Amino acid sequence: MSVTSPPSAATGTGLNAGAKDAKSGKAAPGAAPLPGTYGRVAAWLSKRVEVALAEVDLTLPQYRVLSILAEGSAAASGLAERLAVRRPSITALIDGLEARGLVDRRQEDADRRRVALRLTDAGARTVAEADRTVDRYLASIAGHLPDKDEAMALRSLELWGQALAEDRLARLAAQGTGAGGGGR
Repeated sequence: MSVTSPPSAATGTGLNAGAKDAKSGKAAPGAAPLPGTYGRVAAWLSKRVEVALAEVDLTLPQYRVLSILAEGSAAASGLAERLAVRRPSITALIDGLEARGLVDRRQEDADRRRVALRLTDAGARTVAEADRTVDRYLASIAGHLPDKDEAMALRSLELWGQALAEDRLARLAAQGTGAGGGGR
């Protein structure tokens, strides 16, 4: 299955395709998914986010950087670590965002060797517009589900956000570092 096609109960690759009810032959409620299904759905969902971001002329990596900077300034090395990429990759990404007027670099007052990255006003407007666009796009996809399932699908994204935040904090605690490191 590619990231552009959904897991399908018809092809035996759906979330509940692994177990069938003995009498009806239908997928058993709460049955375990086939291995890899969650990852495939997450990849597919990521691709849909990329499609939505194209409407506001951002890539997923640019959106991730802007989203982190919306929380406050950061050093490029901290961004690279948080995004789990190499420093040269972040530098190139920041150069492009700076050229578009979305990010600026400023020397820290306390340590002139340290350069902090900050959102510009245009960057803050862009990330806010991107957030609205992605939220609207994902809600429109979830809107194809019955009302109860639509609410559950959207709530699940909120829960994943909480789980990811808690995971990051646990990894930081295990490393004995502050809030600046770790992946997002």
